[in-house]
Amino acid sequence: MTRAGSHPKQRLRLLSCNILAGASVQRYRQYVTRSINAMLPGRSKLDNLDQLAALLPQFDVIGLQEADAGSLRSGFLNQTRYLAETSGMPFWSHQPNRPVAQISHTANGLICRLEPQVVIDYPLPSRIPGRGALLARFGDDTDGLAVMIAHLSLSAQARARQLGFIAEVLQDHPHAVLMGDLNTDAHSNEMRHLFARCNLQPPTQAVPTFPSWKPSRALDHILVSPQIKIDKVWTLPQAFSDHLALAAEIQLPSSSVKLSR
Repeated sequence: MTRAGSHPKQRLRLLSCNILAGASVQRYRQYVTRSINAMLPGRSKLDNLDQLAALLPQFDVIGLQEADAGSLRSGFLNQTRYLAETSGMPFWSHQPNRPVAQISHTANGLICRLEPQVVIDYPLPSRIPGRGALLARFGDDTDGLAVMIAHLSLSAQARARQLGFIAEVLQDHPHAVLMGDLNTDAHSNEMRHLFARCNLQPPTQAVPTFPSWKPSRALDHILVSPQIKIDKVWTLPQAFSDHLALAAEIQLPSSSVKLSR
């Protein structure tokens, strides 16, 4: 029972998952030995997606990286839509970023239980075009929640520019989350510059996510602004790609953030 005049705590469960277009990699050598199969559709990819879809109803907001937007390698299947519909989650959006003929079409994806007020696609600065960030806003414009999903470059120089852009966008949102495959750990120079330029906080603990078969590097992150509390962070034990999926349960400031379910 809630005491009169008080507000119930609002908790959300988040999931960030680089799905490698449904492919499974369990050894470094498989990047080479399975490279041809990675460009072709197959039952194993759908099985991987189905296993992930079975877990998605545990979460409120899911961010995908390296989802296929509908090309040869996925059997021309929009994987974000497929995961949303298979899991029974009501809302989804995607941000196609890098089409390669009709062979592959990489995208960021958003799947959620809450209806976003608005979803905005941002191209990220990069010498080679094809990186992007997807911003979803939930609740009131001023006191709502902003969730950004991003997949950053392999180059430290490019990541620095991309994180600078992200910091500029998120500095206008007092309640913000950045999640995704950032391709760097939290102690890199570019991440320190991110924390200096916006109110996102460094993680209190590093959670290794890569490689999925023997995780030793914390490349995937769920970062929050100071008024959002992270109650726990964990990885899913299943290896759906070469990254483990990163999960977090967060607590929102109940007096200000108003979300509708």
